Amino acid sequence: MLEQVIEYGAFCAGGAVVGAALTAAVGAAIRAARRDSALKDAENIKKEARREAEHIIRDAKVSAKSDTLKMREDCESEIKERRKEQAGIEKRLAQREEMLDHRSNTLDEKIAGVERQEAQLAEQKTRLAVREEEIAKTISKQIDELERISGCTREEAKALILDKIRDEIRNESGLVVREVLDEARAKSEKEAKRILAYAIQRYASDCTYERTTATIPLPSDEMKGRIIGREGRNIRAIEAATGVSILIDDTPEAVVISCFDPVRKEIARQLMTKLIGDGRIHPTRIEEMVAKITKELEEELQHAGEDAVLETGLTGVSPQIVKMLGRLKYRFSFSQNVLKHSLETAYFMGIIAAELGLDVKKAKRIGLFHDLGKAMDHEIEGPHAQIGADFLRKHNEAKDVIHAVASHHGELEPESLYDILVMTCDTLSASRPGARSETTELYLKRLEQLETIAKDFKGVESCYALQAGREVRVVVMPEKVSEGEAQMLAKDICDRIEKEMTYPGQIKVTIIRETRSVEYAK
Repeated sequence: MLEQVIEYGAFCAGGAVVGAALTAAVGAAIRAARRDSALKDAENIKKEARREAEHIIRDAKVSAKSDTLKMREDCESEIKERRKEQAGIEKRLAQREEMLDHRSNTLDEKIAGVERQEAQLAEQKTRLAVREEEIAKTISKQIDELERISGCTREEAKALILDKIRDEIRNESGLVVREVLDEARAKSEKEAKRILAYAIQRYASDCTYERTTATIPLPSDEMKGRIIGREGRNIRAIEAATGVSILIDDTPEAVVISCFDPVRKEIARQLMTKLIGDGRIHPTRIEEMVAKITKELEEELQHAGEDAVLETGLTGVSPQIVKMLGRLKYRFSFSQNVLKHSLETAYFMGIIAAELGLDVKKAKRIGLFHDLGKAMDHEIEGPHAQIGADFLRKHNEAKDVIHAVASHHGELEPESLYDILVMTCDTLSASRPGARSETTELYLKRLEQLETIAKDFKGVESCYALQAGREVRVVVMPEKVSEGEAQMLAKDICDRIEKEMTYPGQIKVTIIRETRSVEYAK
């Protein structure tokens, strides 16, 4: 058994050796076949590479030939262009040379002409010099003859001529100065009107009318007897306590209080109103009520003065001046409340002072204080301007403020623009439309009359009174009134205004004739 195993093992080993030999032989055969195939492929690749190289070389030669031909054509074309340009340049140069030759000839001719002119001028100068000598001799002879005929020397004649020229120049300069002054006056009037109109436009206030008396309504005529009292003791107590006059007449259910002191009149008015409402009227109560009303009214006047000072923005005003300003609340002058009038004047002065470049605070101060004397003129004799100035002087106001207050009615000569400004603004506040009850009525009537007169003429479409009745603008129908007729219409309206109306200053009549053409694009 062992032997069989050994034989089998030897057999297997011999098989393995044979297999390995066969495998080696087959591998060698395969490698030889692959080497032959690779050699064939390499040979084919070489042949293909040679063919491609030949094609590339052939294409390169063809391309090089074509590029060479193109470059040659481009060079020939460029050479032709340059030759053409050179020919043009040579032609232009030739033309320029001809032109320069022509100019040179012309310049030579001009130089020759100038030389001839210079020679002629030199000859003319020589003749002129000779002529001047002759004229000088002739003038000298004429002067000698004039001296002989006139009997005066040359210096005397020169002095006479200078005097005459001086007189003529003085006359002409006077005319020029007058013309300049007229122009300056016209401009100043125009500017003044603008400033005044601006000031009036900026400020407007209500008007309070003057009451020299106060009428107190009564519930019945029986109250008159109670006011009079037994044997007149009540009415005497009222008059003694208030300093007013009580007028009781046949007027039904009314009594009248009369007094020049506005504060006392107001105290009496409030007293009578409260007594009538309460019904208890006897001397003791009258004295108590007068004391109470007087205290309340003094506080009210103090507040009114403080409000006026605050409203105008002033500072450093003495308490006594403030109190006196408050007393103006019940003072009236020509249908104007004096405190309202003082505030108006202060505002006008502030506005105009700003336009003129003046001190606005000082202008307002003068305007507010200018009628301060009217609060005392029923107690102190003299013009209220001087009374107010003296009162301000006692309370250490500035000198220019005091002088402006003292001179605002012309009692003193103006010394500054503030003096003239306070006069202007005082008049402006007193005379503006609506400041007085009578002025308001006349103002409205004047406007109505102006418009009525203008409307009476034919061809007038509408008219408007402007600038407080100082101008009327009349709009006419252009188809009925020609340009020439418009001028005549303005003259006719002016003539009729002058005949039928009474008015201050002058009234400007403006005729407006307008033609409008209107179409609509659809």
